[in-house]
Amino acid sequence: MSDSHAARQNHLLAALPAAEYERLSPHLELVQMLLGDVLYESGGDLHYVYFPTTATVSLLYVMEDGASAEIAGVGNEGVIGVAIFMAGENMPNLAIVQCAGYAYRLKRQLLKDEFNRGGGRRSGALQNLLLRYTQALITQVSQTAVCNRYHSVEQQLCRFLLSSLDRSPLNELTVTQELIAKMLGVRREGITETAGKLRHAGLISYCRGHITVLDRSGLEKRACECYQVVKTEFDRLFPDVIATQAVKPRCMRVSLAASQDGKRATAFRPSIQTRRHDHRAR
Repeated sequence: MSDSHAARQNHLLAALPAAEYERLSPHLELVQMLLGDVLYESGGDLHYVYFPTTATVSLLYVMEDGASAEIAGVGNEGVIGVAIFMAGENMPNLAIVQCAGYAYRLKRQLLKDEFNRGGGRRSGALQNLLLRYTQALITQVSQTAVCNRYHSVEQQLCRFLLSSLDRSPLNELTVTQELIAKMLGVRREGITETAGKLRHAGLISYCRGHITVLDRSGLEKRACECYQVVKTEFDRLFPDVIATQAVKPRCMRVSLAASQDGKRATAFRPSIQTRRHDHRAR
């Protein structure tokens, strides 16, 4: 496997001891994720866990009237499918690809077997990592709920851009204004207006349907404390992962153009056609 699609681009897999990684690696399957792909739907059985390497996935809660809001984002720092090893088997939210890229998936029974493995000096390494990640994910979900309730659209958009920048290995993200609005639970016009304010402040610039972050520190000052709270908790729980991460350039290009594939990018309801990844494991 080329370095561009190496499984250990995922921070959890990279942090595994060699013996545990070697047991899992033959069973890790590389999958391409396209914008709008649905990994699982609300209440649906999960047959795989996914370890993103270059893709970013949004965990969304969809109301009966179709309104939606993101409760968490998952990129190369994490895993999708925590219900499998937490014995819940399914979740009441929707997992949809926010930024196209790649991930590795593992059948749920293989994950369970390794999670519950006992014996040996280094046994439980995967279990320890996944439980720490679950705590970090709970922090993110909780902080997102507070953020959506109390903070302005500008603060939320700055948090979104900073979090996306942290997860993007190439510092690039393709996502529509409509998708951002649905993830933040605000009007699309609000995103357009707020992005314009950030441009006039010199924090971002537009170029052919993309936005480039020019001043990361300026975005951090305008973002609410939620970004730093979540980041600090991840850093505290994963000091071993932080030490292995390379420093990335402080810029990001984000597509804010209208989607040419609206059904895929805005497909939050099962009735709308989307590409499903979580096929039943054989």
